[in-house]
Amino acid sequence: QVQLVESGGGLVQAGGSLRISCAASGSIFSMNVMAWYRQAPGKQRELVATITSGGSTNVADSVKGRFTISRDNAKNTVHLQMNSLKPEDTAVYYCYCNARAVATPNRYLEFWGQGTRVTVSS
Repeated sequence: QVQLVESGGGLVQAGGSLRISCAASGSIFSMNVMAWYRQAPGKQRELVATITSGGSTNVADSVKGRFTISRDNAKNTVHLQMNSLKPEDTAVYYCYCNARAVATPNRYLEFWGQGTRVTVSS
């Protein structure tokens, strides 16, 4: 019922910047937490940043001072501004949201995007 589509990934040199975005669509009743996860080749998925419906944010220690998460509730979108990129940031970045669908407005469900690839060259 809810679909998440990421965009903005690509190839960038170390020290560069990228802004990736996620747009939610479908039968959305309300959205709560939105987040970005990432998974590097051969490694497990890790949490990068979260943002609540009220705008409170939290980012992983590994990206503090470099990454910023933001959201536009009116457009059901979430963004991740990535600055001072490092080769270790190379991963597929996944969008996540905890939301209530129209069909089940009484409870929150989890939704995932298909991911956008970010490659940082040394």
